[in-house]
Amino acid sequence: MSLKAFMFGWLVLPWVVFSILSCGFLEPSTAVLWTDRPEFALYTAYFNSSQTRYKVETRYYEALAQRLTETGESPDVVVGNWLKSVSTRSLFKPLDSFFAQDRIAKTAFYPRLLALGNIDATQYLFPVAFNIPAIVFARANGSLLSNPFTITFEELKTLGTGYNVQRNGMYSRMGFSPAWNDEFFLVATTLFNASFMEANPIAWDAEALDQAIAYMRTWTEASNTSIQAEDEFTFKYFYDPPAKLAASGRILFTYMNSADFFTLTQETRANLNFRWLAEQETIPLFENTVYYGIYKKGKAKKAADAFTQWFFQTETQRLLLEISKNQGLQDTLFGISSGFSAMRTVTEQIFPQFYPSLLGHMPPDGFLSPPKILPQYWDALKEQVILPYLRDRIRQTGEEVPRSLERRITDWYRINNFSLTTRTFGFRDPSFYTDPK
Repeated sequence: MSLKAFMFGWLVLPWVVFSILSCGFLEPSTAVLWTDRPEFALYTAYFNSSQTRYKVETRYYEALAQRLTETGESPDVVVGNWLKSVSTRSLFKPLDSFFAQDRIAKTAFYPRLLALGNIDATQYLFPVAFNIPAIVFARANGSLLSNPFTITFEELKTLGTGYNVQRNGMYSRMGFSPAWNDEFFLVATTLFNASFMEANPIAWDAEALDQAIAYMRTWTEASNTSIQAEDEFTFKYFYDPPAKLAASGRILFTYMNSADFFTLTQETRANLNFRWLAEQETIPLFENTVYYGIYKKGKAKKAADAFTQWFFQTETQRLLLEISKNQGLQDTLFGISSGFSAMRTVTEQIFPQFYPSLLGHMPPDGFLSPPKILPQYWDALKEQVILPYLRDRIRQTGEEVPRSLERRITDWYRINNFSLTTRTFGFRDPSFYTDPK
């Protein structure tokens, strides 16, 4: 070997070694997971104890989506709500390699939930968990219902009206009121295809929203006389939780989401039954469906990949359900990440083993309808603007005209110092937006 070749080899060797170390050997073995789902602290703890090669450190942030876009820090894994918005979904790396290498079974997921994490034919997010709306009633009243799985608005209204008892102009028993629960009213607008969705900042079908509100107002007047009569009944009897009122017979139906129902005490649930709220073979999923992504700039790639592959296995999730049961956590934690698992194999085959009341009541797969993509500030916007607007509309009387939803949203964004370069409120065609007048 010539002296020149020998010297060249010694000069190149350190860079080769450095490259090898940079590509793997010096990579952190501990992945950092950011989440707004506290139960992931339990899941990562069991992953850490199941093997010795990798660790996952969990950090909880209540405003997860905002933190992702407002800080320069780089987690490795992110799990939570509102990850599908424009401002956050670009932060994640593609996950298709998990399918290509058969490390995670693509067919294990509910297809429509999986599709929501797919952008331009690339899978950026995996679905983790979801919840659906339930109508709850005393077990003894189950024979009144026509379907073992679902209940529609019309049946809910008809049976509720027939259940009413009125004496001296006052209700002593009432079947159901749409105004008893704000979330029910919001779910109703979804089933009417009002379709709140991320735009710039938000859009919806204004005509469908008005139709949903008109339907609920007519329901109240036809079934329960007036919103004032419903409010009087509520003031008099709702010192007890609605589930207890349903079990006692004071009301026929109450509305709950699936996580709330399955975390009632076993004694309470023993006296209750349920149906999933559906219209035209559609069961709407709650907007806070949990998704999972691997951060593009994460440093512990192998640890993140190992945890991802471990978590999305049927046997792993069965183990997590078993741990939750053995530790007595089922009274506060439903299922996987406080919801049904987004893996069909887990929800359909394993959940009934831990929640026997699901036997014969599993939600039909084809009915499940994921929510539209919503802005990262949806939770606050919903609580401070959308729900108050719906309450005002259902209580609207005479010539009174509540402040428009468009103006409320504009004011809310201004008060909270959000910058709106354009405003797109209320649409009929998703491809066409107009500014409010």
